[in-house]
Amino acid sequence: MSPGALGLRLVAASALIALLCVCAWRPGGRIPSAAMPFEARSQPTAPAPPASPPVALALFDLAEPGIDPVRVTAGIDPRTGLREDVLSRGNVAASAAPALWVTLTRGKDTGPAPTLFVLMARRAATGPALAVIKTGSRDQIRTKFGVVETLEITFGGPATRTCLGFVTREAAFRLDGWTCAPLGHPPATQALACSLDALSLVDLADPETTAAFSAPPPASRSCPLTKVADVSGRIGPTGQRSRNKK
Repeated sequence: MSPGALGLRLVAASALIALLCVCAWRPGGRIPSAAMPFEARSQPTAPAPPASPPVALALFDLAEPGIDPVRVTAGIDPRTGLREDVLSRGNVAASAAPALWVTLTRGKDTGPAPTLFVLMARRAATGPALAVIKTGSRDQIRTKFGVVETLEITFGGPATRTCLGFVTREAAFRLDGWTCAPLGHPPATQALACSLDALSLVDLADPETTAAFSAPPPASRSCPLTKVADVSGRIGPTGQRSRNKK
């Protein structure tokens, strides 16, 4: 390359550098956004979704003897927008004691329940972090909520345990869950029917469902209840139960 050509290239390079410096530095010392590295550009952030309002607990209870306390939670399923009240007693992973899990689903459009296997698998995964590893016989029982479909299921997880899953098929709302007998005994449909008949609910915002829970159980069945579900005719205007006077 001749000395003249090399000189022209050096002059052109110097002019280009000077032009870039003039374009890059403006009054205020800021660099145009087009010349900024990609990582340095401010990224627009989406506003955080508003927090869901708290859900008031209903008086969801179980009028059945048991050593373990009854626990109740309430929330809104983000997939469906339906309210879910969950009542549980015992630990399904503790095989020496009985366990019960009941989910009450209600709303404007509860819709038909999925198959009992799919429903149990979903509940087990999102609740006590279990998996359904086997299913057994199917059956139906009649309760104060009408016909209830049952399915023998075996959970896998911290412990392997065979329980009885269930879902209502005739009520306007949906009750589903499972019951587990202690010490590895097979689950009994009669025991499940008694547990469902022993459920009580008081929700002044939902009188139809409250009335369904106060219905009497089938006359042909006798269950060993030790306390009475006091739900109908004894709720004052402030939502508190009145005491029995003797």
